Amino acid sequence: MAGTGGLIQEIGKAVKAVAKGKGSKWWYTPHMAAASRAIAERIPLVDLVLEVRDAREWMKFFEEQKSMVFGVNSHNRDNIKEFLTFLQARVRELKKKDDPAHAITLMLVGIPNVGKSALSNSLHQVGRIAAAEKGKLKHSVVSPQPGETKGISSLKVIASHPNIYVLDTPGVLPPDVVDDGVCSKLALTGAINDDVVGEIELAQYFLSILSLSDEYKKWGKLSGIGNGGVLTNERISSLDKRPKRQYPTDHTQDFIVNNVRRSLFDAVSSFAGCIENGENLARLIEEEFEVLLKAFHLPLESKESNYCRVATKLLNLYRTGRLGHYTLDPVPSNAHGILL
Repeated sequence: MAGTGGLIQEIGKAVKAVAKGKGSKWWYTPHMAAASRAIAERIPLVDLVLEVRDAREWMKFFEEQKSMVFGVNSHNRDNIKEFLTFLQARVRELKKKDDPAHAITLMLVGIPNVGKSALSNSLHQVGRIAAAEKGKLKHSVVSPQPGETKGISSLKVIASHPNIYVLDTPGVLPPDVVDDGVCSKLALTGAINDDVVGEIELAQYFLSILSLSDEYKKWGKLSGIGNGGVLTNERISSLDKRPKRQYPTDHTQDFIVNNVRRSLFDAVSSFAGCIENGENLARLIEEEFEVLLKAFHLPLESKESNYCRVATKLLNLYRTGRLGHYTLDPVPSNAHGILL
């Protein structure tokens, strides 16, 4: 197995291979091309276009660029209420004074699997209560797999005074093949189906990012705690009582998650070689797969089968934020002169 650079090239090559095929099943698919045209046709008819991004540490950068930006967690009801208040304030600034009855339409756009449908559902669920709307909730399909939203959804009310409606749209990717780095990041976040690259390769790529970051160092308090270093339910309960300084969605008290974090911390911290070296990093990742097999309490089968199951579980934990928060694109150290 190659180091991070080799993994990026390997993943990028796999993505490019399927992207070059006419009518590709995983890249710029026919339904994605149709969605792109439909979105372009509707832009003149809507009042606001909201691009949904997994920005994380980019928030400060966007604010410095005077971009209209808001950090939102679709699974946090209070955060959704704050976002609705933010949207209503922006809408009032745009609303035509000579047309007080004018309803506002907001269209969500973004790459596949970035969370548009989840955000649309949450806005509708919270906003319709305040708007006293009757009838059934209009749920968009939410799935961990990219490409579940096939067409532009019907209007869903999310606020009143002024009336605001939201349109959910399918995720779209650029028609042209981009560089290896971008392909790898899109694949790791789940914007491209995992079958294109392979879950083991994606898990290896994530482990290379984690091992070279400082994120795992936050888990030092979990290391070597009695019982051979394995966390027990009783010990987890005692940790629950300690003051928490975490994100609302950071499920650090989950038994399996804590074992995974502890195992990864111990593996990286105790590794003797320099992980900046590609061969050493590959060896560390191999060791991490072995300790994760125990952390997930998986029965021993063939090596490939074991690694596939570890990769599936590890990617799920990463994509749901339970292994920390990672910025795949580094924030520019000097934002001067950069245009978004």
